Amino acid sequence: MKKNQHKTETHEFNRRRFLQGLAGGTGLAVLSPTSVNAHVPSYAQTPSVLVDVTRCIGCRQCMRACKQANDLPDNTDLTADFPGSWDPEELRFDQWTVVNPATGCDTDGNEVTRNIKTQCMQCLEPTCVSVCPVGAMTKSELGPILYSADRCIGCRYCIMACPFDVPKFEWEGGMFAVIGKCQMCAHTRLAEGRLPACAESCPTGALKFGRRDSLLFEARARIKTQPERYIDHIYGEHEAGGTAWLYLSDVPFENIGFKSNVETTPMPPLTWEVLSKIPIMAGAMAGLFGTVAWSLNRREAAERQDASENQEDSE
Repeated sequence: MKKNQHKTETHEFNRRRFLQGLAGGTGLAVLSPTSVNAHVPSYAQTPSVLVDVTRCIGCRQCMRACKQANDLPDNTDLTADFPGSWDPEELRFDQWTVVNPATGCDTDGNEVTRNIKTQCMQCLEPTCVSVCPVGAMTKSELGPILYSADRCIGCRYCIMACPFDVPKFEWEGGMFAVIGKCQMCAHTRLAEGRLPACAESCPTGALKFGRRDSLLFEARARIKTQPERYIDHIYGEHEAGGTAWLYLSDVPFENIGFKSNVETTPMPPLTWEVLSKIPIMAGAMAGLFGTVAWSLNRREAAERQDASENQEDSE
């Protein structure tokens, strides 16, 4: 019993507690595949963030702010000297953003190091949403892509479909499906008219929050007025059909770890087209996955009850 109890404590962020309040508690409406495919929406007013790589000092304050705002375990070490002296960090189901130094060559061939913030890019037409068979991934009307743990069946299609390799799975969670990724503080801050925690905490202005069209205008203005400082490329303007996270840099993006082979056209329309031709099969698959999820939940409840009774008997 002690072993089972320890395992339960270790996996505190299971699928029932990990995102408590997100499923049905956010007050944010979501777009269904049908509504997304019905027309081409305008994304000019989408809440977005402009990241200026030249201004990031690698302090990782955004990482700590993200964890605090989303009730994630906070073990961020902010005592090291920076920039460039941090141990590398990776995105995890319980760590939604990281800042790591990346070394590459600038346009003159000189080796340079830049600090790169990584998180969900918040695609305007998200592939993760289009491939999810049970609606665990949804795009809110405010813009951010939300995740509902209570619906997730652990198929991991979203992980395979993401062009930026962002969603992460809790592999040690047993049969409890938990996916973790940035949701742009939609459930805690955006709905209240506040900035995402990472943007609010940035001490150098490397992160600027605003409407996508306004940020694109500002990014182009910076490139035009300071051509010696920036390369002529706004990463995220067209990648994957456009994203809500936009980047400026003085170093070619492919030289500092950004994916350069991402399609510039949205990918979800292909999914909608295929599903529209097989609605019966799609409905059957959703029903099957839903039944599996229900069965696992029922088994989980029974195991918890048995464990509780055994503990009482042992005492």
